[in-house]
Amino acid sequence: MHCVYLFYHTMDFPIRTLTDRDTEYPHLLLETVGHPSEIHVRGELPAQDELCIAIVGTRKATREGKALAYACAEELAKRGFTIISGLALGIDGAAHEGALAANGKTIAVLGNGLDSIYPRQHENLAELILQGGGGIISEYPDESPSFPSQFLERNRIVSGLCIATIVIEAPLRSGSISTARNAIEQGREVFVFPGSVNHTNYGGSHRLLRDGARLVTGYKDILADLGMPDTAQTKPSRDAGDASQDADETLILDILAKADEPLSIDRICELTTLHPRIVSEKLTVLTLGGTVSEGSKGFTLS
Repeated sequence: MHCVYLFYHTMDFPIRTLTDRDTEYPHLLLETVGHPSEIHVRGELPAQDELCIAIVGTRKATREGKALAYACAEELAKRGFTIISGLALGIDGAAHEGALAANGKTIAVLGNGLDSIYPRQHENLAELILQGGGGIISEYPDESPSFPSQFLERNRIVSGLCIATIVIEAPLRSGSISTARNAIEQGREVFVFPGSVNHTNYGGSHRLLRDGARLVTGYKDILADLGMPDTAQTKPSRDAGDASQDADETLILDILAKADEPLSIDRICELTTLHPRIVSEKLTVLTLGGTVSEGSKGFTLS
């Protein structure tokens, strides 16, 4: 993600506390059983008419899984969704970054007090979320440490804010499964991206599918199942970074157009001199959009 923002520290965004009697309290969360009686907020909450969708998955995500989360969040943010996740390493962080890349709004739900950011590796990401017009939420007051049980409790807020939850790479024992189960109990949709039957990162994902979650292979499946049009919204760029992102995609497409055979990610990285993470993210976006196809021997133009 190539973004340049004015620098503000997270603490420059004051914490305010809302009770479930306040009109600003998110109405979808209010509808859920066991919702917190009060929440603490830095930045902005979703407006009551905003469509929110959660993207969750394992902290120990594969490169492909993170690229998929990034691309899915980016495409859905372009179509007006606010992306909700938990600011964790892996899938969560990639989802927040994808929403920001689309100049979209994203909200992180923490399992500790808002006087500190956990994990610390995502302090800068938290600042970018706030600067981008999003917010950080917790039901825990200041100085509340990040106990493991609190991460499971916060998952009901992640799903409760949203009309649907998307699961990417969820092992059998993971917080992502907890979030999905919460969504099901709350009467919300659950969408699952499948993966290799031999990879432990998909054990929980496939169990959810057996239990009736919706199998999806791209953001278009999600829009179709929600009965929403595939119409991207035009948003003003925050900076010149978006042009750089378009240039990366154009470079990859030019390389594929000139190739007389499918190209692997490693070969595309070599020919474009782009970082593997960028190539992986862009290929996922292009594949989801139908411009590029992936076969057993590599990538080609569709």
